Amino acid sequence: MQAKSEVTIKFSGELPTATPAANKKVEVSLTDQNGIVFTALINAKSWRKAETNASEFADWAGAISGKLGQRTKNGFEVVDAGLQIFEKKAKEPKPDAEVAVAEAGAS
Repeated sequence: MQAKSEVTIKFSGELPTATPAANKKVEVSLTDQNGIVFTALINAKSWRKAETNASEFADWAGAISGKLGQRTKNGFEVVDAGLQIFEKKAKEPKPDAEVAVAEAGAS
């Protein structure tokens, strides 16, 4: 039986540090809550777009996703990695149950 191994590493607050790599890519490393380091090669154009989005959005979260690659000294590689930045929208406060019941009774 064959299986696919895919991984998504989520982050927020600030972009991880990127270092230039070969073939118009940048190398990004993220450390999770268990101290495991995930290293990914991201297309430089995608990285620039992510930087722009992160600076334009007031509140945002990001995700790097790809195939789980080879084990490294401190963690794993993320192969064929992609990067997305999402704007966090403020959640609308839920109306109190009592107000909703009163409004329903008034109609």
